[in-house]
Parts: sequence; structure tokens; C-alpha cells
Amino acid sequence: MMKKFSVLVAHYNNYDYFKDCYQSLLNQTYQDFEIIIVDDCSTDDSYEKIQELIQKDHRIKLFKNEQNKGVGFTKSRCIELSTGDICGFLDPDDALTEKAIELSLKHHTKDNVVTYSKFYLCDSSLNPIKLFPHSRAINNGNQKFFNVFLEANHFFTFKKEAYIKTMGINPQLTSAVDQDLYLKLYETGNFTFIKEPLYLYRLHDKGVSQEKSKKEKLNQNWQNVLLDTLERRKMDKLYGKRTEEIPNIPAFLKDKQNNLITKILRKFS
Repeated sequence: MMKKFSVLVAHYNNYDYFKDCYQSLLNQTYQDFEIIIVDDCSTDDSYEKIQELIQKDHRIKLFKNEQNKGVGFTKSRCIELSTGDICGFLDPDDALTEKAIELSLKHHTKDNVVTYSKFYLCDSSLNPIKLFPHSRAINNGNQKFFNVFLEANHFFTFKKEAYIKTMGINPQLTSAVDQDLYLKLYETGNFTFIKEPLYLYRLHDKGVSQEKSKKEKLNQNWQNVLLDTLERRKMDKLYGKRTEEIPNIPAFLKDKQNNLITKILRKFS
């Protein structure tokens, strides 16, 4: 029998933060879900500690990659191993607000494939600092939507049947994995925005998207994600310029799409 909801956790060397992540799942107002954890060959003893922490929780299925494969492969495997109708990724260093799963399920209808919400930016102790300023409702079915301002973000939940229609997460990606997932799902159906903050995003030095040494790789991965998106959408031009002539597509799109209306929407959403 399929579970209604699958929480997906791609883990690597994050046990101390994972304790907060797991506690937020125990605190959910809706409890009928499974938790799929895939460990990407952690080099500390966090995998063994997680085994001990979760041993009495029958909802959790813990797996380990045979070798370190990176976040793209690990998140892709999380989805493959899940049995829920609806899935949502929770990074092991982050957490959910108490009604996150309940409200996400409530907003899933036959007319959409995704829900996403506002979220809190938090300090390293997971204390909220402020709301992420760019979260807002997006227009569905817009060929030129590329999520360059990160309007669609956490807490992002999706119907697995919609994911199966896509090419799946690119397993070669070491960053920009969420953007790859979001843009592929955007092409399958409607997104629904939840105006409440459902996710606690921890800011810390070891975050994949925050570590300075990985910024260059992140930019290259995002460029590749957008090139793949343009190819899927059969677009060889953007705003009158051929795509192969644009060395930095994310920056180019931000410049072209940062018009007055967009600025106003971001300011007041």
C-alpha cells in the first residue's frame, strides 16, 4: 500500500544538524508519512549515529550509496526509493515548521503537480532571521519562466506521477539540483504557492550553496541546467540573442527579466 507522503533526505556528514531535522518531522501535525534517507557515503560516523537514532521509527528507510556519488545522484535515488504519491525534499541541515506536510497535502489538488511556500532564512542554530524575500506565486505555463529569482523554492512538494513523466534529476549535478527538478516539473503542470512559511533554511559555512569554494561550480551547474531547459523547450534564442552566444545565462536572464513589474512583485509578495 502506497504512503500518501514521502519525506526525502539526501544525507552527507550532517548528523548534528540532522537531529533538528528529524525532530521537526516528529513534531508534524500530520504523521502518516515515510522518510527515505540516502547517505552518500559519509566520511564521519554520522551514518551509524543516524541508524541508532531512528532504529525504533518504522516509517524510516535508511540506505547508503555504494560509493560517494554526489547530491544529484543521491536525490534522484531518494525519489526512486520512495513509495509516496507526493514527495518533498528536506535537507538534513534544515527543518520543517509543524504544519508543513499537512498544509502541503491540503493544497495538492487534481489540477496541480507542485506546491511550494514561503520559508525562513535561519542562523546556524536554526533561529529564524527573516523570510526569504523572493518567494511568490508564479504564472504557470510561461515558456520563459526559469526561476532565476528563486520564486519557487522550499518547501517544495511534488506528485511522483508528474516526476516520472520527466527525464528525472540529472545525476551528474553536484549543485543546482533543486533548480533542475523545479524546471522539469514546471513543464508537466501547474504550481501552487502556499503563502505561509513552511521551511527553516539554515545558513552555515558548510552549506552546499553557501561555501565559497563551490560558488564557481554552482554557477556552471546552473548554466548547464538552463541550457538543458532551453533544449527541452526547443528555444535557441533568448530575447533576440542566440543561446550559444550567452556565456552566463543566469545573469543574462536576471538582467532581462528584472523589469519594474517584476521588482514590484518581489517587493510586495
